[in-house]
Amino acid sequence: MAEYFFDLSKKDQREALEYGRAETGRPVHLLEKDVWVVWTLRALFESPLSAHLTFKGGTSLSKVYKVIDRFSEDIDLTYDIRTLIPDLIGEGGELPASRSQAGKWTQAVRHRLPTWITQDVQPVIQAALAHERLSARLELGGQDNDKLLLHYPAQAQGTGYVAPVVTLEFGGRATGEPHQVFPVACDIAAHLAAVSFPVASPLVMSVARTFWEKATAAHVFCAQGRIRSERYARHWHDLAAIARSPHFAAVIADRAVAAAVARHKSYFFIEKDADGRVIDYGAATTGHLKIVPEGEAKAALAKDYAAMLADEVMVGDALSFDELLKACADLEAKANRAAV
Repeated sequence: MAEYFFDLSKKDQREALEYGRAETGRPVHLLEKDVWVVWTLRALFESPLSAHLTFKGGTSLSKVYKVIDRFSEDIDLTYDIRTLIPDLIGEGGELPASRSQAGKWTQAVRHRLPTWITQDVQPVIQAALAHERLSARLELGGQDNDKLLLHYPAQAQGTGYVAPVVTLEFGGRATGEPHQVFPVACDIAAHLAAVSFPVASPLVMSVARTFWEKATAAHVFCAQGRIRSERYARHWHDLAAIARSPHFAAVIADRAVAAAVARHKSYFFIEKDADGRVIDYGAATTGHLKIVPEGEAKAALAKDYAAMLADEVMVGDALSFDELLKACADLEAKANRAAV
C-alpha cells in the first residue's frame, strides 16, 4: 500500500521529490510547492466553505484544464458575493444598479472579507494542519488583508522567484460563475506510485471567464502604459497558451461570458488610461482588445518574463519574449475578429 507523502520522514520526502525531478525534469522546489498547493485546495474544498468558493486563475488553467506550460504557484479564489453581502444585494442580482451602489458594495466586501478569512478560512486550514501534524504557518496578508499566506517548511529553494509560500488570494465581488467541479492531483503523483499524494475536487471557474478576466486585465495595463509592481508576465503567457489550446475557439465565441466580464469590471474595476479617460471594457470585449504593450510597459514585462524563466517555472521549451508578444498579437487579432 502506498505511503502518504506527509507521513514520510524528511529524508524520504526529499528522495521522493528528487525522483520526481529525475522523471519530470521539473525542479524539486516546484514539485514540492505543487504538493502544498493541492493539499491546500483539498483542505478548503473538503470543508463547508466549498459551497461558496470557486477556484480560478492560472493555477486552475494548469492543474485542471492543462492548457498552460508553466508552474502556477498561487491559489486564486472567488467567495460568492451573494453570500458575503446578502443584506446589500437582496433580490436584485449579482450586479449593482449604479456605480455609486457598486462603491458601497466594494467597501462592504473590503470590510467583511478579511474578517471572513480570519474567522472562517484560517481555522479550517489550521485544523487540517493540526490533523496531519504539519508545521506550516498561516498569516493574513495583502494590501487589503485579502490574502492568506501558508508558509511551509521547504525541502528545497529555487532562485527566490517562487517562494515557499502558498498564497490564497480571495475576491468577494463576483459569483465565480460559470463553474463546475473537477479533480486535481499533484504533478508528481503519476510518476511515483509507491507514494500517495493529496487530491482535491474544487469548484472551478470556466476557461472562458478566466480568459476574459486576464485579457481585460492585460488590456488595462496596455492602455495605462505601465506594469504595476506585481508580477504580471504570467498573464500574457497564459493568454497565449489558451490561444494554442482546443478551448480557444469556444472561448472567443462565448459572447455571454465576455459581456458578463465587461459588465462586472465596469462596475467594480473602474480604471483610467494614460490620458485620464475611463477604460471601456465593453469595447475591449467587442472588437477593440489591445494586449500587446509598448514602451516602458513592454520593457517591464520583458524583465518579469526573464525572471520567470530563470526560476524554471516553464515545462519544456518556453517561447522567447518576442515570440510571446507575436502570439499575443495574433490572439488579439483573432479575438477582435470573432467579436465583430
